Amino acid sequence: MERERIRVLIEQAKQAWLAADGEAFARLFAEDGLFIVPGQRWQGREAIRQAVEQFGENYSHIKIDLHQIAIDGERAVIEWTWEDFNKSTTKRTRAEDAIVVDFSNGAIRRWREYIDAETPKQPD
Repeated sequence: MERERIRVLIEQAKQAWLAADGEAFARLFAEDGLFIVPGQRWQGREAIRQAVEQFGENYSHIKIDLHQIAIDGERAVIEWTWEDFNKSTTKRTRAEDAIVVDFSNGAIRRWREYIDAETPKQPD
């Protein structure tokens, strides 16, 4: 898979999260794709779509700052900073996020996130 195609898919994933668009995010995955975050796992486009839409029901004002993408063959490692607003608690959360994404046949086969919401932000 071409490096530029991988970058495009990652940008599309970012945009889907910003819009809380579960359909757009799920469409990037293989039919039996796997989406994993600490403590949770969803397999298949429909489960992934529902997970993102449920997130969107509970959170808003998502902000993603993409720091870097490293690509090796059909694998990419992404570092981004994620911020969101919990609608029920009115709390804003910020986390550093490393994501390993495996691709196959032009789609995401596995998206695995390693989220750090505890390390203090380094001053600018």
